[in-house]
Amino acid sequence: MGNVSYKDAGVDIDAGNAFVEAIKPAVKSTFDKNVIGGIGSFAGAYALPAGYREPVILAATDGVGTKLKLAIESGKLDTVGIDLVAMCVNDLICNFATPLFFLDYYATGRLKVEEAKAVVEGIAEGCRRSECALIGGETAEMPGMYSENDFDLAGFSVGIAEKTEMNRLEHVKEGDILVALPSSGVHSNGFSLVRKLLFEKLEMKFDDEFDGRPLIETLLEPTRIYVKIFKDLKEKINALAHITGGGLVENLPRVLPENLHAVIDTSKIESLPIFDLIGKHVAKEEMFRTFNMGVGMVLAVSPENVSDVLENSDGYVIGELKLGEKGVTLF
Repeated sequence: MGNVSYKDAGVDIDAGNAFVEAIKPAVKSTFDKNVIGGIGSFAGAYALPAGYREPVILAATDGVGTKLKLAIESGKLDTVGIDLVAMCVNDLICNFATPLFFLDYYATGRLKVEEAKAVVEGIAEGCRRSECALIGGETAEMPGMYSENDFDLAGFSVGIAEKTEMNRLEHVKEGDILVALPSSGVHSNGFSLVRKLLFEKLEMKFDDEFDGRPLIETLLEPTRIYVKIFKDLKEKINALAHITGGGLVENLPRVLPENLHAVIDTSKIESLPIFDLIGKHVAKEEMFRTFNMGVGMVLAVSPENVSDVLENSDGYVIGELKLGEKGVTLF
């Protein structure tokens, strides 16, 4: 019997090396002055920014759920990397952390260089939008673990915050106004329900026209990144809540003290056509516990700061905080 190579087992080392060379320009485009070295070492290195009195390092990790399956099936892979970054950095800013750097993990059954390059270029774009550096990652080719055309993604982001600014509960007060920042679409939550309804029950197709473009483009619209708005308005914000899985009713209480209750007027929410479509077949309560409903981030703002926040963002008022048991009332 002849010798067996790693390539015979399904792992192509040459493809992996070609992939690293292909993504270097995109990765380097995210670097800032604090990045030490380049890619290809055993670990990424990043110098801590100066100017913090009591710096605290925060970390967040996430994936993009079954939205990735739609990206793979449609062959549209250039934006799902933005989603990956967004789901991590949008969480970091809710703890008043400024994202510093990002790492990704790409696992596949067989490495296809051009497809993987498209994904990483999307990750790099997400890093540019969130002003953080892509300093490393891992690509794993695992035949037998994944099918040949499948892959999975995970992201990891690290940010920095001033210790005294991290506890937002002490800043949130009765009478604070709730300002919604619009989402760009479904973002990266609820896609198991989306796929079940639209493609199994309603038998819709990727290229069906919806809201002036193919349905798949609406569904794969990348998650909005709110880092720059956070940086611009940081001094005017008491707290932020990233509206992901669980919707408004489960995510907003995470930034409320025990004695405050959020009251939201749903008629003020600027929903999106995709939620109108889904909402024809899903109960309202289920919609608000599954999707962002057009609201990607909620800011708690002192009344005297509301006008500044509205003038310097695309936000709009949807409710306020009142005394009561921690929770959310939608009316």
